[in-house]
Amino acid sequence: MGVCIVGWAHSPFGRLDGQDIEALIQGVSKGALVDADITGAEIDGVWLGNFNAGMIPDGFCSSMAFGADPALRWKPATRLENACASGAAALYGACDAIDAGRAKFALVIGAEKMTGISGTEVTRALGNASYFKEESSQGMTFPGIFGKLAGAYFERYGDHSATLAMIAAKNHANGVHNPYAQMRKDLGFEFCNTVSERNPMVAAPLRKTDCSLVSDGAAALILADEREAKRFRRAIRLNARVQVNDLLPMSQRDTLSFEGPRRAWQQALKTAGRKVHDLSFVEVHDCFTIAELLAYEAMGLAAPGQGASLLEQGIVMRDGALPVNVSGGLKAKGHPVGATGVSMHVLSAMQLAGEAGDMQLDNPKLAGVFNMGGAAVANYVSILERVA
Repeated sequence: MGVCIVGWAHSPFGRLDGQDIEALIQGVSKGALVDADITGAEIDGVWLGNFNAGMIPDGFCSSMAFGADPALRWKPATRLENACASGAAALYGACDAIDAGRAKFALVIGAEKMTGISGTEVTRALGNASYFKEESSQGMTFPGIFGKLAGAYFERYGDHSATLAMIAAKNHANGVHNPYAQMRKDLGFEFCNTVSERNPMVAAPLRKTDCSLVSDGAAALILADEREAKRFRRAIRLNARVQVNDLLPMSQRDTLSFEGPRRAWQQALKTAGRKVHDLSFVEVHDCFTIAELLAYEAMGLAAPGQGASLLEQGIVMRDGALPVNVSGGLKAKGHPVGATGVSMHVLSAMQLAGEAGDMQLDNPKLAGVFNMGGAAVANYVSILERVA
């Protein structure tokens, strides 16, 4: 048997003044329990994805969820951290417990509070998710790391500044329809493709519009053993879930190959018995626009260096054959690090359940989710399908 998503909740993403990490965790926990019509007494464990890395003083947050329902007290609760894939790590940890027979129902939360410190401090905290000895200790930040990736891509395949701008413009246009998104504004291709005072170069060749947003936010899921899922009003099954980790030092691998994501996609699709073109839509980890472009190629949608064709042909657009980041992605939705992986699964489940509101696609059947930690270091790919 498998694991199903049977309930969910999602906070707005953005600068959430007045809400600390505890309020974020408890808000979505309550919402998910209500959505699934289940009480804390039936939950067998809590899994929290939270990166932190010094962005807040609270380094031990897993039991904060207990404030959502007094009946959660005494349940096992664990915080998981795997950089920007901390949310997927929490989800997969809960799935493992259900698969092992140690749990029937699980509460999975992803949460992050990032705006309480300066942008410089956020950049430093995130940068320490790289290989410290060779990267962050040498002054490299993640914008710098992905700027280096984009520069290498341009050197190998030609200048793709306009391609990255097309990705940014697509995701901002999609984000207009997402009520949880931090930025609900269609910026347009020309703005995204032009360096200006409002769109400065951040880490050449990446402009501000090529970079995801610093955000507060949280999302939560209720998971159930598939045998138990029949009692719920809808259920979204995880047909496959694969984690592939690569070497941490960028100096020891060809980062443009995106080999970790490629292997994760291949294994997940094989496990699900599907091909990439069987998917109805995909949510991918566009922490920077170059990451989405490389993800297209890692999925097998295009040969290396040919990802731009998917945009030019409209394949990955909202009305295309395989829409990518209908939610607006991290680019428009925001990227509260620990929440991102859970958010991606919540929004995919909403699509499959026909409950995505203005974001809703026409009768989607199968979803792919790719959540990534570091520069293609921790790679998580899920294949989701509605079963009830």
